[in-house]
Order: sequence, then C-alpha cells, then structure tokens
Amino acid sequence: MLKKFTAVITKEEKWYVARCVELGVVSQGKAIKEAQVNLKEAVGLYIESFETDDLPH
Repeated sequence: MLKKFTAVITKEEKWYVARCVELGVVSQGKAIKEAQVNLKEAVGLYIESFETDDLPH
C-alpha cells in the first residue's frame, strides 16, 4: 500500500528543513533534494517503528 504525505520545506539559515505535515516528522539537508531524501528516510523509519512481530499472523 502506497501512502502519500505532505512535505513542507523551508530554508533556515544554511539548512533546508523538511517537515511531514501529517506525521510531525522533521529532517534537514544542505540542499532541497537532500532534505527530501532525508525526510523520506525519516518517515519510513517512523512508520516502521510501529510495526511489530508480536502480532499473530
């Protein structure tokens, strides 16, 4: 299942700060593309943290 989230990127001094509006996840990068890539990774890790193997199959 593919989910789409909203990203807002702002420039703060020397860094671009990327925020996922729906999840509240934040990341940064020195370029816009780097901030986007870092945010995707951070969102993936955030979502993965809710997955558990303890549930019955």
